[in-house]
Amino acid sequence: MSKKVAIFDSSLRDGAQAEGISFSVEDKLKLLQVLDDHGIDYIEAGNPGSNPKDLEFFARARTIRLKHARLAAFGSTRRRDIKVEQDSNVQSLLLADTPVIVIFGKSWDFHVTDIIRTTLDENLAMIRDTLAFFKAQGKEVIYDAEHFFDGYKNNPEYAVRTLQAAAEGGADALVLCDTNGGTFPSELGAIVGKMAGLFTVPLGIHAHNDCGMAVANSIAAVENGARHVQGTYIGFGERCGNANLSTIIANLGVKRDYECLPADQYRNIVHVARHVAAISNIALNEREPFIGNSAFAHKGGMHIDGVNKASQSFEHINPELVGGQRRFLMSEVSGRRMILDKIWEVDPNITKDDEVTDRIMKRLKEMEHEGYQFEGAESTFELIVRKQLGKYRPFFELEHFKIIGEQPTNGEYGSSAIIKVKVEGVDEITAAEGDGPVHALDSALRKALDTFYPELANVHLTDYKVRVINGRDATAAKVRVLLQSTDGDAVWTTVGVSTDIIEASWIALVDSIEYKLLKLEEAKHAGQA
Repeated sequence: MSKKVAIFDSSLRDGAQAEGISFSVEDKLKLLQVLDDHGIDYIEAGNPGSNPKDLEFFARARTIRLKHARLAAFGSTRRRDIKVEQDSNVQSLLLADTPVIVIFGKSWDFHVTDIIRTTLDENLAMIRDTLAFFKAQGKEVIYDAEHFFDGYKNNPEYAVRTLQAAAEGGADALVLCDTNGGTFPSELGAIVGKMAGLFTVPLGIHAHNDCGMAVANSIAAVENGARHVQGTYIGFGERCGNANLSTIIANLGVKRDYECLPADQYRNIVHVARHVAAISNIALNEREPFIGNSAFAHKGGMHIDGVNKASQSFEHINPELVGGQRRFLMSEVSGRRMILDKIWEVDPNITKDDEVTDRIMKRLKEMEHEGYQFEGAESTFELIVRKQLGKYRPFFELEHFKIIGEQPTNGEYGSSAIIKVKVEGVDEITAAEGDGPVHALDSALRKALDTFYPELANVHLTDYKVRVINGRDATAAKVRVLLQSTDGDAVWTTVGVSTDIIEASWIALVDSIEYKLLKLEEAKHAGQA
C-alpha cells in the first residue's frame, strides 16, 4: 500500500469554530499562504454562502496561485425532498470556484430519523445526488461521513450503505468522522480496517479530541488503511479541538516514514506551528509534543548529564528533525556545569576557574535571593551573563513613563501609558491605550521604538504570568513577572522582580525587547561576516 498520506487542514473552517478564534479575511489569506508553502495537500475554508467574510475570502483567494495545496469549500448534502439543483446551499458552493468540494452527510440512522427527520432511503439519495452534481461540475469531491463511528456501532449495515451511496455519487475520498470525539483507538482502527476491505475509494479520517485521543485515532486509522487525514495544524477547533496535524505529521512522517509533506518541510514543523499560532492570536501550548517550547527542554541535573552523553536516552527524536531545539533549563537542580554551558554560549573562551565565572555565579545567587527564577527565562539569564562579561549595550534609555487607569462611562476598565525614551541621543515620546497597564505600556514602548527599530513590529506578548513571592507581606509582597514573547518564529521568556507589579513588568518587558534587538544585531553581523 502507498505510503503517501494526504494532509487536509481545516484550520480556516473547523478551526474557526473554536472558542476565542476570530479570523479576519487577511488572517485567512495569510494562513492559506503559510500552509501552502509548507506543502499541505488540502486547505478547507468554509462555505461562501454562509457569511460575507467567507465570500470575500474565496473571491480574493481566486487571485492567489497556490504552489501545492488544493483549496476546498465545505457544505452539506442537499436538503430533503428537493432537487439538488434547487438547493441554495449547494448552489452557493459553486460561488467558491474551488477545485475541491467537501460534502458532509449523515451516517448515523438516529441523526437521519430524529435530527434531519427524513427516511433512510432519502438520506442515501441526498448523499448520492449531491456528490454526483459536483462531479458533473468537474470537481474533486471529498465526502465527510459525519458521526460515522457512532452510526456504525449503532447500525453498521446502514452506515456502510451511506458510504456506498457516496461512492456511487463519485466520491474521490470517503472520510470517516469521529464527530463527537468519543471513539477509542482500538475500536476505531478495527472499523477503519473493515472499511478498507470493502471500498476501493481512498479512506480518510476526521477525528475530534473530546477524549484526548484525536491524534491516536488518526494514526490508528492510517495504520489500518486510511490515506487521508483531516485536522487543524495546531489542534484548535470546536469544543476540545481537532486532531493536531503537526503532531500527526511528525509522528507519521518522521517516525514512521509516511509521506505527509515534501521532504524538506519536516524541519519547518515548529516554525509553521508558531506562525499559525501568531496569526490566530492564541498562545501555543508549550507542552505540546514536537512543537511546544518544552518539548525538548531538560531540567534535572542527571537528565541533562544523560542527554549530553546520549541524547537518544531522553529524546525520542533529534529535535532538529522538526525544527525544534534542545533546551537546558536553569534551576536549583541544574548544577554548575549547566551554568557554565550557558556562559560558554556567550563566550566560549571563559574557563570554569575564570574570575568572571565566580562573579556571574555570585550575581545569579544574589538575584535568586531577591526572588528571581531563571527556569524558563533563559533570555534574561543570557542578558545577565552578557552584562557581567561586558558584552551588552542598552538599545534605548527610559526617560520616564506614566500609567493612567480609568473606568469610562461604559463601565469597561482600561489603561493608557505615556512613555519617553532616548535612542542614541534622540528623544521619542508617545502614548498608547491597552486592556491593562502592562498591555498599554508594551504598546507605548514598541510604538516609541518603531521609528528606530521597525523590526519590532512583528513582536508581541503571548503570555503574562504574575506570582507573589512572599505572600506573608500581603500588599507589600514582592512579585515575579514572566513575559513570553514571539516574533512569529522564535519564542523567548524574560523575568522581572519587584514589590511593584508595574516595575516588575517593565523590567521583564525591557529584557524582552532588548533580547530581540540583540539577536537581530547578531544575525546582521553574522550576515556581513
